[in-house]
Amino acid sequence: MGRKRAVLVGINYPGTKAELKGCHNDVARMRRCLVDRFGFDDAGIRVLSDADPAAPQPTGANIRRELARLVADARPGDSLFFHYSGHGTRLPAETGQDDDTGFDECIVPSDMNLITDQDFTELVQKVPDGCLFTIVSDSCHSGGLLDKTKEQIGHSTRQNKAQQGKREERSDSGSGFRSFLKQTARDVLESQGVHVPHRSRQESSHDESEAEEPSDADGHVKNRSLPLSTFLEMLKEKTGKDDIEVGSIRMTLFSIFGDDASPKIKKFMKVMLEKLQQGQQGGGVVGFVGALAQELLKAKLQGKQEELKPAMEQEVHGVEEVYAGTTARVPSNGVLISGCQTDQTSADATTPKGLSYGALSNAIQAILSEKDGKVTNKDLVLRARELLSKQGYKQQPGLYCSDRHTEVAFIC
Repeated sequence: MGRKRAVLVGINYPGTKAELKGCHNDVARMRRCLVDRFGFDDAGIRVLSDADPAAPQPTGANIRRELARLVADARPGDSLFFHYSGHGTRLPAETGQDDDTGFDECIVPSDMNLITDQDFTELVQKVPDGCLFTIVSDSCHSGGLLDKTKEQIGHSTRQNKAQQGKREERSDSGSGFRSFLKQTARDVLESQGVHVPHRSRQESSHDESEAEEPSDADGHVKNRSLPLSTFLEMLKEKTGKDDIEVGSIRMTLFSIFGDDASPKIKKFMKVMLEKLQQGQQGGGVVGFVGALAQELLKAKLQGKQEELKPAMEQEVHGVEEVYAGTTARVPSNGVLISGCQTDQTSADATTPKGLSYGALSNAIQAILSEKDGKVTNKDLVLRARELLSKQGYKQQPGLYCSDRHTEVAFIC
């Protein structure tokens, strides 16, 4: 019998523009479930939450450290589990290349030090054969967190391929960035419960960007999407920097967090610094990334290598490697259960009696309480979709894993 180990992260972002209510409860309930139902030892469960300011916080560095430890110590037969409740967001392309038109799906740690879909994909690649790593992400846009993993239940993969084809057709006209601006405005409005219709049913046949509304009119629901404009405002408040803008987000994150930044962001920095150093300042590279990029390049040229060392040490084989979206190979030992599809939001609900929770997290607990025996990953997601639909939510949970893991028991 292998070991059972877990990392649970719940972030409510108290006192901020992005404050949520249910994430701490999600983690507390999941911890009890792991111990009571699945036989986890308390010592094998690591919790990161911003409920107690005196405790270790769910920063980007701390989350990465716990996940790296979880995977590094794994052996065949072990069951690994990661639960995340908090905001999700999407970063647009920033290389300035015409064919870089996608998004990086990310989770949002308490300090805004984003963890990208490629970070998760590369993490799961390190899981040894015979060990299974299950991820539950009760956050917005979570359908792409294990990018390129086979989509067993959901429409994100099909939709992303269709959208990518359309973006490539439009890239020569420069409309990709305009589309991003439109989507940013849409995200801001919809995070406040204002639905903006899509241009046509062909572009979005599901009409699922709408803020989720529960069937209980006396309850309160907020979605777990962090619009890019709000993310930038919070980043400015945390850092005291006023010059953060779209086009220099990744460079700003590297400037703030350095070696603790996402590995993909460090690779992005290396590519952009090398391009700038080589004098590729036409066509929008400098214009797109802004003054911060030039400042960092100047520091490099003046010999201040230490601050750029985490980026320059990265191994990068081409600019395509840092395009938005992931180029990593498909991980075989991971299972992702997402709160929604990549184009949807996940609900953070509060009942009339004041109980707060994530809609997916609550559905998982309800389903597990109905059945004492084995619940497969496929059964869990199909039942969650059914339950959330009956409750009036529009989000559709997804299942991403290899064929052989659809019928295995959830977690262990």
